[in-house]
Amino acid sequence: MKKFAFIVLSAMLGSAFTLGAFKIFDKKQENVYRIEHSTSLPSVPTKYDKDGNLAVMDFTYPAEKVMPAVVHIKSTITSSKRDRNNQYVLPDPFREFFGDQFGERYNRNQPKVGTGSGVIIKESGFIVTNNHVIEDADDIEVSLYDNRTFKAKLLGTDPSTDLALLKIEADNLPSIQMANSDNAKVGQWVLAIGNPYNLNSTVTAGIISAKGRNINILRDRSAIESFIQTDAAVNPGNSGGALVNLDGDLIGINTAIASPTGSYSGYSFAVPTNIVAKVVEDLLKYGTIQRGFLGVMIRNVDGNLAREKSLSLNDGVYVDSLVEEGSALASGIKKGDVIVGVNNTPVKTSSELQVAIGTLRPGDKVDITVNREGSEKTIPVVLRNQNGNTELVEKTEVNTLSSALGAEFENLSSEELKKLGLDSGVRVKSLTRGKISSQTEMQEGFIITKVDGQKVKSVDNLMRVLEAKEGGVLLEGVYAGYPGKQYYALGL
Repeated sequence: MKKFAFIVLSAMLGSAFTLGAFKIFDKKQENVYRIEHSTSLPSVPTKYDKDGNLAVMDFTYPAEKVMPAVVHIKSTITSSKRDRNNQYVLPDPFREFFGDQFGERYNRNQPKVGTGSGVIIKESGFIVTNNHVIEDADDIEVSLYDNRTFKAKLLGTDPSTDLALLKIEADNLPSIQMANSDNAKVGQWVLAIGNPYNLNSTVTAGIISAKGRNINILRDRSAIESFIQTDAAVNPGNSGGALVNLDGDLIGINTAIASPTGSYSGYSFAVPTNIVAKVVEDLLKYGTIQRGFLGVMIRNVDGNLAREKSLSLNDGVYVDSLVEEGSALASGIKKGDVIVGVNNTPVKTSSELQVAIGTLRPGDKVDITVNREGSEKTIPVVLRNQNGNTELVEKTEVNTLSSALGAEFENLSSEELKKLGLDSGVRVKSLTRGKISSQTEMQEGFIITKVDGQKVKSVDNLMRVLEAKEGGVLLEGVYAGYPGKQYYALGL
């Protein structure tokens, strides 16, 4: 119960969860990949008239620099899903792409295609995009600025920040350097580059209208939202594209819009590059997200809370409660403290605290400045993971065949087998992208009883049988509560 509470109450300060199950770096080269930031201050390319007066803001330099490094992504779903009424439904991310004209239900055999954008961050083919652009896709195709196309491999995802990392097999590609998004200023000019409505390489301009926005759009329970808000026009298809400063350096990944219509209505939101860099580095080095947790339940301080709690300040992050085994409790932070700084950087909102903590790893040391009963105090904290210790989270190794099949299997108890009238069988616990979902209409809950007429006695037995097969196999089984046997042909 304590562990569950730790995870839930720490939700606002990070997550160590990833959907990917891929080995994504060669140990011999694990130190090769490093995300580097631009240290130059943003410049403002301008044109002047003959008298030296400011004439027109010129966006041609950053546009020409960035467009070749922004790609078009096509995501295809060939597998189908059922709702509670046994109807096939279009997954949520693609409803946003296609709208209501497709309806919630669709033909189980008809593939669906969604489009988005991505940013090349390494010339060797590493591409960042949004998780919702590629979520549940069985096939991912990337089109470059020069019209070359590649099949992309999904290296990993982080739903808590709505980011994903792809890899294509290509070299010497144009790439974008990341700037320090903390240096971005409200009022600064920015460009958004992407592929709205399949209009490739579209550039729009605007200013940063706010920072640290939390709009509660991410569905992950441990979502980290601290978006850069801009008024650069962004529409469906821009997701995963670049938000850059006038030096052409990346400061964010365009992710969402605030709109009553589904089209641009004045505001768009981008994940800051300091979050992007942390996610990419974790996926490349560890294969999963390493995120530190402070272990507190928090609220933004405002005038009302200040009056209610008799606080001497009107901003900061109020500590409502602490989690047992959390790093905050262990370090001496108390309920009622107001967090006002992290590592000597002022913190005024929970979003700012989310970023400051969410970009650190378990075991990292951080100085937390709190206002306690009107006096400030700096407390050193060693961050812990969601399990309450300082160890890095290990990536779960997944059986290669099981990963290729896109399925997780589980054994049935003797009671379950007896109830179903079976003497053996293995249940399909979950299905993701893979051979089963792309080649068959098998649904979660299917009980595999035989492979090519050979009885299946356990998960290990099923894996051994399939590993020994080549070419096509016939899976025989049943669904609990449905009469008759079902058969699925699968090519290995």
